[in-house]
Amino acid sequence: MKHKVTYSLPGFNSMSAEEIRKEQERLLAIQLRYDYDKSPLYKKKFDDAGARPEDIRTLDDLRRLPIFMTKVEERASQQESLEKFGHPFGMHLCAPVEDLYVVGTTSGTTGSATFSYIFTKEDVDVEAPAFGHDFTVIGVKRGDRVLWCYALGIYATTIHTFGIRHMGALPIDIDARAGVEMMLTFAEQTKPVCLATTPSLAMHLAERAPSIIHKDVRELGFKALQLTGEPWAAIPEIKSKIEEQYGCRAYDYWAPFGLAMGMSCDSDDYYGMHAYAPHLCTTYQDLVDPITKEPTEITDGGVGEMVFTALQRKAGPVLKYANGDMVKIFTKECPGCGFKGIRVKLVGRSDDMLIVKGVNIYPTAIKEVVASFMPKVTEMRIILDVPPPRVVPPLKLKVEYGPEVREPDLDGLAKEIGDSLHNKLKIRPSIEWVRPGTLERSTRKTSLFEKRYETKGK
Repeated sequence: MKHKVTYSLPGFNSMSAEEIRKEQERLLAIQLRYDYDKSPLYKKKFDDAGARPEDIRTLDDLRRLPIFMTKVEERASQQESLEKFGHPFGMHLCAPVEDLYVVGTTSGTTGSATFSYIFTKEDVDVEAPAFGHDFTVIGVKRGDRVLWCYALGIYATTIHTFGIRHMGALPIDIDARAGVEMMLTFAEQTKPVCLATTPSLAMHLAERAPSIIHKDVRELGFKALQLTGEPWAAIPEIKSKIEEQYGCRAYDYWAPFGLAMGMSCDSDDYYGMHAYAPHLCTTYQDLVDPITKEPTEITDGGVGEMVFTALQRKAGPVLKYANGDMVKIFTKECPGCGFKGIRVKLVGRSDDMLIVKGVNIYPTAIKEVVASFMPKVTEMRIILDVPPPRVVPPLKLKVEYGPEVREPDLDGLAKEIGDSLHNKLKIRPSIEWVRPGTLERSTRKTSLFEKRYETKGK
């Protein structure tokens, strides 16, 4: 094991789970009082629940509070603050507008973008060390360069560059909308040791490199890849393909809301994202049923929707926010690196769930099964003729076959994929084959859906 995941606060590495929990509860008491005093929205939420901040002494007490916010409520909160105060940062904004230092929005893939990433300078100073820790773990050092390829500017991923700068490395931040040619050209010129991007864009860069810079991406000398925005780095076949393309380890990481920071370890197998910054939120200890929103037990292998509550956040602290992220949680020591804290694997989003003949299925699970047939298949989309979640059977898939596959072999391959999906997910799809290179590769998040119902009648 070359790189072992550790907590971003060194002191936590020698603490027991109970000691870490006590520190979280100490910080929680301070944060909840601040939220209540500074935000009219949170004060009303507490009052409506018949609770006060001082009633919440433990994480179990926190879990018993109802959900305070969802995406729909956040958008409504932003509209209210825009009408009342002339800013779109929501009624949960706790710091004065003049103290805001940096803001970022969500990608908007599930609706209109929200200003869910709001920081004061103090917030950035507190969180930057954790934002940079995942790069330190994988071997990025002071003076190194990191090629940062996402949609930049107002978007959430921009926030992470503060961590790279804090650790003394230099982000070569290129807006992904500038195009593949610019990204590859800068990669060749600046010689970064690490590439940070989405899994689909990493593969797209690898496909295009020979025709643009006349060399394989492996020749660019990357020592590690940090991948986020899509859960594909958790799929063994995709992870292996990317690592083969670049000749280095590919890591999975995320930091929703600038909190709940997690990263995978340096292992051939995928053991989930390790929660290395528990001093910043209580999210990994607060899961609910996606339908009832009632707490679910935190047990090894349990599945639930994450509920985000910030610790040590001044500007826009989220509190009991259920955003739809569904995870499988692991509480035992990581078999790959020995990390003793909580780990999670993203299952999907509650609002992406499909219902096929009464069976609840997450698109990520479909992608994982289809990807197991790589390199015979290269890309896929789930075709929706009507708005989800209900799907009129059979579930339709558009699948791009690999360059080495002959068209006469497609019927047999379709049967293999169908049998595998039936055995693992209890569905039999209808497969529409397309030629290699047909499906669009996005420089941002690549959608798994082709929503034909949106174009009917146009």
